[in-house]
Amino acid sequence: MPVKLFVTGVTGYIGGDALYEIVQAHPEYDVTCLVRNSDKGAKVGSQYAKVRLVYGTLDDAEILEDEARKADIVLHCAHADHEVAARALVKGLLSHPGERPGYLIHTSGTGILLFKDLESGIYGEASPEIYDDWDGIKKVTSLPDNAPHRVVDKIILAGGKENPALLKTAIVCPPTIYGKGRGPDNQRSQQLPDLAKYTLIEKHGIQIGAGKTFWTNVHVVDLSKCYLLLVEAAVEGRVRATWGEEGYYFTENNEHVWGNLSKLVASEAHKQGFIASDEVVSLSTEEAKRLLPRAPAIWGANSRCRAIRARKLLHWEPKEESIEESIPDAVKAEAEALGLVEHHAAKVAAS
Repeated sequence: MPVKLFVTGVTGYIGGDALYEIVQAHPEYDVTCLVRNSDKGAKVGSQYAKVRLVYGTLDDAEILEDEARKADIVLHCAHADHEVAARALVKGLLSHPGERPGYLIHTSGTGILLFKDLESGIYGEASPEIYDDWDGIKKVTSLPDNAPHRVVDKIILAGGKENPALLKTAIVCPPTIYGKGRGPDNQRSQQLPDLAKYTLIEKHGIQIGAGKTFWTNVHVVDLSKCYLLLVEAAVEGRVRATWGEEGYYFTENNEHVWGNLSKLVASEAHKQGFIASDEVVSLSTEEAKRLLPRAPAIWGANSRCRAIRARKLLHWEPKEESIEESIPDAVKAEAEALGLVEHHAAKVAAS
């Protein structure tokens, strides 16, 4: 019998790339994907003729529960904060017969580590606190309830604790993700592309406050390889993967300071001829919010972690280019999306 894999979020950036990685490695898997409508379904179907499509939304609890019941493995990449979907997937997997445990691989995010800066309202300053998923696993899985993503993380963790022989859970927690995706629809990330976008719109670099905040980062292809390794571990029943209370996996490959990245983005935008100088302007919290409501959190708060578990247990080895090396492509892509490339070319031709 082929492995039955149910995937959500396949037209999104994370889920689309993860699906690509898994199907390339295992075309023999019997894959079912949740899609919202026929337009989204056509995009998935054009890339994956063998994939079975189920139409619905994350609010369709009965559909999600039924598909989870039929699946061996559920890869949930659609929404880190959707309680209805999380509960439905857990319920469906817990209804498996005793001889066939179900696996749930849920996507959270290191935004969960922003809670202290969000509470204090102080943005742009560095924090020395670094979380890890090995020695510090209990601290990571017992963060306060007001931390972003924490409510759904708790639903997943509780599901795995309720009957660990029947439901095995893992939470994948990616940081800043960069690189072009390979999925059937959205292939764009958010934090770095948005930084490039607003640098081009404002015609200067931007940073929040002093620009000293840290985030960790990972290339989308490296992230997808971690999903693949977890899926394979579930299929093979590998004892080296941890599930349940210790099944929490950060997926970072490096760390950056947002102010430094802002300088590199501005420098590259200037180099490509889209802005007049490589100046970086410091924005207050309110100025940043007017530009982009979530700007203080995604560029001005700290999210620092170390991905030890995936390296130790799954032998995960990130190999893609660094976030700094990806900046020229990110700037060019945002310039194209804003229609600046054609305008710049015409300007050069007329000079």
